[in-house]
Amino acid sequence: FQDVNHMVIFGFGFFLMVLRRYGFSSTGFNFLIIVLGVQFSVFVEDLFISFHSVANGGVMKSIAKAIISMTAVIISTGAVLGKINLVQLIVMTLVELIVFSVSRWINRTFLEVLDHLSLMHVHVFGAYFGLAVTSRFPEPSPRLDKNRSTPKSDLFSMLGSVFLWVFWPSFNSLLAQSKMKAVLNTYFALAVSAVTAFMLSALTSKDGKFRMIHIHSAVLAGGVTISYTAQSISHPWIAMILGLLGAVITILGSHCLQSCLNPPLKIHDTSGVHFTFGLPAVLGALAQVVLLVIKEWTNSSSLDYLVLLHVGAFCQTISLALISGFITVGSVLNTRLLKIIRVSKYFDDQFYWEVSLNK
Repeated sequence: FQDVNHMVIFGFGFFLMVLRRYGFSSTGFNFLIIVLGVQFSVFVEDLFISFHSVANGGVMKSIAKAIISMTAVIISTGAVLGKINLVQLIVMTLVELIVFSVSRWINRTFLEVLDHLSLMHVHVFGAYFGLAVTSRFPEPSPRLDKNRSTPKSDLFSMLGSVFLWVFWPSFNSLLAQSKMKAVLNTYFALAVSAVTAFMLSALTSKDGKFRMIHIHSAVLAGGVTISYTAQSISHPWIAMILGLLGAVITILGSHCLQSCLNPPLKIHDTSGVHFTFGLPAVLGALAQVVLLVIKEWTNSSSLDYLVLLHVGAFCQTISLALISGFITVGSVLNTRLLKIIRVSKYFDDQFYWEVSLNK
């Protein structure tokens, strides 16, 4: 619990410090929505327990689920970072936690997904919910000077990645039944994704130098990719392959999505959550189905049914994330009541904080 608590507060707090003039808001707002969201998530969990007679695992387990659920909100925050104010961020947090709880309930009740696996949908849900919300906000001008990083902000962001990398095995194993297996498989996947990130970064750069955007995103790809299968993989080399593929899809995604896919769709993904969390999570879900087919190949009577359940849970999660983010939250946050930020005021701490301009 301590590891995951440190991970979401320190790790994601620093990880989101990618903008040169948005450091106070990145860390401060992240801390606020976490402590607020955990309380609200526990409250929502208790409501589901009361109304649907779900087994109560105790307060500590409820808090653990709440912190994991908050990861979806933090990932979504990365997509809209710098473009929404604090009131809009709080509204988005509360609505997303409710929708994610509903999604988990549907997966558990109708699609027979285990509680632990339903929570591991946080990456894909958070990424596509955030992308749906950010698509409803005006794109910043490419000439906006505040929409870029500096060596200092890149360093802080990399520090966040290191925190996340160190504590990610605890995240994947917090509610797993085979905790030791989940820890070891996650570590192997993370280790390979880190090595692959450095190699591919150098190979894809014109001058053979490392790019920080590749490193601080792709080193985490292994942990995201293996989140669905960490406790079920029996051979370390499978975890290593997933870590390798996760890093590859992250770096290739950072090349293709930002230049080819995002401009036509008018999506401005501030922190690159699509290729950092979304694509590796999709890869992990596909790997879960492939490994299930290999494991249950001899039991052909139930194989089709199991595959259908897993694919259905994944599709339901993405669909609900996109619909709720695009229609409900996107429309609610774009009302005058919540004081929409002008594009010229994007990515600026001075809009919210007392900032001393003297060095």
